[in-house]
Amino acid sequence: MLPKALRYPVSAYDQKSAMILLAPMMLVLMVMAVFPILYSFWISLFDLKLSRPHRTPFVWFDNYVQLFHDPLFWSSVGRTASFTVMSVACIMLIAMLMALLLNEEFRGRRILSAVLLIPWAIPYVANGLMWKWIYDSGYGALNGLLLQLGVIDKYMVLLGDVNKTMPLIVNAFVWKEVPLATILLLVTLKSVRADLYSAAMVDGANLWQRFIHITLPALKPGFMLVMLYETMMAIRHFDLFFILTEGGPADASHVLAWQVYAETFRKLAFGTGAALAYIMAIITFVLAFFIIRTMGKKL
Repeated sequence: MLPKALRYPVSAYDQKSAMILLAPMMLVLMVMAVFPILYSFWISLFDLKLSRPHRTPFVWFDNYVQLFHDPLFWSSVGRTASFTVMSVACIMLIAMLMALLLNEEFRGRRILSAVLLIPWAIPYVANGLMWKWIYDSGYGALNGLLLQLGVIDKYMVLLGDVNKTMPLIVNAFVWKEVPLATILLLVTLKSVRADLYSAAMVDGANLWQRFIHITLPALKPGFMLVMLYETMMAIRHFDLFFILTEGGPADASHVLAWQVYAETFRKLAFGTGAALAYIMAIITFVLAFFIIRTMGKKL
């Protein structure tokens, strides 16, 4: 005779007992995730400033309207868009080249793969401090290298130049994010069947033609994932802007993430800061939806 546990079909599983067992976990998720999101939206409807905590009028959506009329907000949106486009484009290009290289068989490939993971393993704060040292105007490694190569004749204040600040931050961000993007694209490349390349070579396709007609179409799922993830990371990135420039010089790196911090923790305007955070979240969601809808149709 079958054991009692095997006499009943799976469909007869006690769902009520399962919900009771899952209830503590769902409660923790509600308290730790859902409640802060809803509460921050509620705060964004108040003119809440810690400099006058006893006077917090309910202003509805005035914080949002005020932000939309603020020139600094729109310039921050422009800088965030510029940082995102430059970062994602560089990450995708470098990651694709690295994935194509690591997809080939050669001596030292495993060592190169291990070295590639080092930037990814470094924490964001440590990464920012490292690049702050590299860019330093008094003893930075980049200044020393350029001086040795004869490109410059004296040390420069690299992060003090409004024209160089954003590209330098993009460089530090790309260095940190390329390893993960490379892994995602490499996994996608590994799924391409070898017989497709063999058939193309039999038909007389050269290296470039095989890349255009086989490799690139096969990389579309990886490209979509990398673009989606890195776009979200770039829009909300804060660490490098805080460690390297603090929004300067002259607001040259004053992006949305920095403005959220400045409004909330420097001006102590929690209502405006919460409204900014929600605007940034909505922008991220819209862009993610657009990427999925646009690139997902072509898969």
